Amino acid sequence: MTTTQPLTTEEAAEAGLLPASHWQQEPLPEDEDDDGASTIGSFVSSTASLSESIFKYRTIHGRTYHSEIGNADSWEPNDAAHIDALEVAHHACMIAIGHKLYLSPLEKDKVKKVVDIGTGPGAWVIDFADEFPNAEVIGTDITPIQPSWVPPNCKFELDDCNGEWTWPDNTFDFIHCRMMFGIVTDWYDLFRQAYRTSKPGGWVESFAKCSTFMSDDGSVKANSAMSQWAKVWNAGGEKTGRTFMVYDHDLQRKGMEKAGFVDITVKEFYIPVGVWHKDKELAEKGLWWKMLMETDLEGYLNYIFNVVMGWTPEETAVYAKHLRKELNDPNIHAYFKARTVYGRKPHPGEVPNSN
Repeated sequence: MTTTQPLTTEEAAEAGLLPASHWQQEPLPEDEDDDGASTIGSFVSSTASLSESIFKYRTIHGRTYHSEIGNADSWEPNDAAHIDALEVAHHACMIAIGHKLYLSPLEKDKVKKVVDIGTGPGAWVIDFADEFPNAEVIGTDITPIQPSWVPPNCKFELDDCNGEWTWPDNTFDFIHCRMMFGIVTDWYDLFRQAYRTSKPGGWVESFAKCSTFMSDDGSVKANSAMSQWAKVWNAGGEKTGRTFMVYDHDLQRKGMEKAGFVDITVKEFYIPVGVWHKDKELAEKGLWWKMLMETDLEGYLNYIFNVVMGWTPEETAVYAKHLRKELNDPNIHAYFKARTVYGRKPHPGEVPNSN
């Protein structure tokens, strides 16, 4: 996995980062709950057709990560605790876009082959395969954490989306990717390959969130754990060369436009964190995204904070306690923004719409 040097004091100051030791000096309440345990059972299974070598996971500060696969590099653990968190993430993402698996205007009888890039435990693939029983649905990832008992029309493949895609031109009716920040090395190349492997008339869809916590009433304070969250992640992405600022830099839309997609549609989402919002639907979104963060918070932080940014596990643990305290403070009205972008590959000779 990526080996980097810690930021210098000057670099950290320029990025607006507080020193890791800062959080050990800040007071905490005496009683602090552990991570909220997910009620969703973990998908701990193997894919029988894969070589045993890919199950030789690397261990970093007590957490396991994918085995060596080319230049593949993921900041998320692949152990049971984090698989639970990814199951929560699947539901949180669906709720964020209106309790849906996708937003592209798919015609059910025309969708025959689909791929989900960076599928994780494969929940999206399984749900989509159930909804589209006549389509072949593939999920790809760099770690084999998907279940073996799946609908007959879906399967999983070990693949790194940053390498050259091996599928032939004009293969897929729908290509889906979600929450791939910090993993993709070149978003323009990702959509170039998606364009090549899409069938004419096929759709590509991407969902990404902004890391920055905001508040309209000033309740997310400067130098709070929430305000530092995005700064640390974004600095980590700069060091690894795999940006977390996909939303900030509008890379989904720009990548699709450069690749040649048409009918590009951008959908923006406002997502509270916690149940503070008076609107019932928004409060539900906030509940799920709070659950997403609290379910294995240390797992989310481990690689970027400890390995990339050079914090000690003890410093990261204290920061996590501060963040969890803020997540559970009903007086902090935090939210973030997210975006789904989808576009269509034009048919040969099709004249682009001038609107």
